[in-house]
Amino acid sequence: MKREILLLVFLLLCALGNAACGGGGASQPPPIQSNPVPIITGLSPNSAAVGGAALTLTVSGTNFVAASTVDVGGSALATSFVSSTQLTAAVPAVDTALLGTLFVNVMNPAPGGGASNTLPFTIASNVGPGPAIDLLAPNCVPAGEQFLYPVSNQMVVVGANFEANSVVRWNGSARPTTFSAQSGQLTVQLSASDIATAGNVAVTVFNPPPNGGTSSPVTFMVSAGGAAPQSIAMDSAGKFAYVADAGCGGGFTGYVSMYTINAATGALTSIGPPAPVPDDEEFTDAVTVDPSGKFVYVASSGDEWDIDFGNVSTYTINPTTGALTSTGTGGPGGDYPNSLVVDPSGKFAYAADGGALPSGSFGGSNNVSMYTIDSTTGALTLMGAIAAGDGPDSVAVDPSGKFVYVTNENESSGPAGSVSMYTLDATTGTLTSIGTIAAGAQPVSVTADPAGLFAYVANFGSNTVSMYSIDATTGALTLIGTVGS
Repeated sequence: MKREILLLVFLLLCALGNAACGGGGASQPPPIQSNPVPIITGLSPNSAAVGGAALTLTVSGTNFVAASTVDVGGSALATSFVSSTQLTAAVPAVDTALLGTLFVNVMNPAPGGGASNTLPFTIASNVGPGPAIDLLAPNCVPAGEQFLYPVSNQMVVVGANFEANSVVRWNGSARPTTFSAQSGQLTVQLSASDIATAGNVAVTVFNPPPNGGTSSPVTFMVSAGGAAPQSIAMDSAGKFAYVADAGCGGGFTGYVSMYTINAATGALTSIGPPAPVPDDEEFTDAVTVDPSGKFVYVASSGDEWDIDFGNVSTYTINPTTGALTSTGTGGPGGDYPNSLVVDPSGKFAYAADGGALPSGSFGGSNNVSMYTIDSTTGALTLMGAIAAGDGPDSVAVDPSGKFVYVTNENESSGPAGSVSMYTLDATTGTLTSIGTIAAGAQPVSVTADPAGLFAYVANFGSNTVSMYSIDATTGALTLIGTVGS
């Protein structure tokens, strides 16, 4: 019996690597490390509207490992490990199809590990009206361009039932959103990539429960070119053409589209994204090119609702490519300029300041502003203004550079419009009134023929064109008839 006990002890020592058995005393492998028990401290979001779309749940806590899984209502979800303190999980729409409360926990695998504490996730019905969008400001932008209101690439969403935690979604993806308690509006920050490619974008607003839900979509247009073209002009060499685009969404930020002209076919080819009008000028109404082909001028009549009185913007032309470079705005000038012209000498510019509706309101000046032009930079310097009629809308210089004509819509004084007539001092550029002559209802455009013998006025309100002869000495117009348009 003693021998058997001694043999058992001997075999045990050999198993432990005792040198007496010829063992080398090898070290044992380290013990396997156990996973910790996870703890969760927060869920984002912690609720959803019943019948809502699939969502991403962010779980915060401690002791998470790469193999941790998020369980919702007893079902393991597809889980992404972010860090030892954060996991994300994809919650399918089926999990939010019924009202109630689901409990969320995190599981760490063996060895060790186990289940965390639980936190509730509520599936709730909407107890109040959901969000609704009335308008977007702006509601479009040329592809590859930025808009400037209220600051670069920020859009205002106007509507109802917005809250501090409302989120604007751009084609279903959330964008940084700020709620204004004072106005009830939302401001969303877009990125350059959001507006890089032409196409229509569905904009919605999401409110979480209990007043949750998603608004009906409103379309934001990323246009291939400028929106709402108002006026076109080309340089004297016939190489380039420029279009004044009023913009959209209430006139927020006008643009100038730029094109090359094919000398053989006349086809226009875009030079690139339209150039924005500086200082967020709105309702970009008219564009003209100076006779030398070096400068472009744009009249923006502004927006009386925002008490923006408009301005005249200046650009230089790249003689090789035709691209425009903004050099700022001319002024101070008159209020609401909606038409401008450069005289044949290229030394002077004139703007009809009558864009306010009704005419004369909100500081509308009913004047013609007069500018000198710096021949090197193209900069405008205001040298004064002269009175026009009620609602001046269009201005033209005769080919000799001796006379200026301005149409007046006369909206507040009766159905008939008029044309104000001026002589132009070739040395100083100042205008002197030589009276007015009647036109049709709402005259909106005037031009003189290349020979300087006749002038024509388009009457929007009466669907007619008034025809006049020009006195070569005095510049006075004489009506010679009308024709239906």
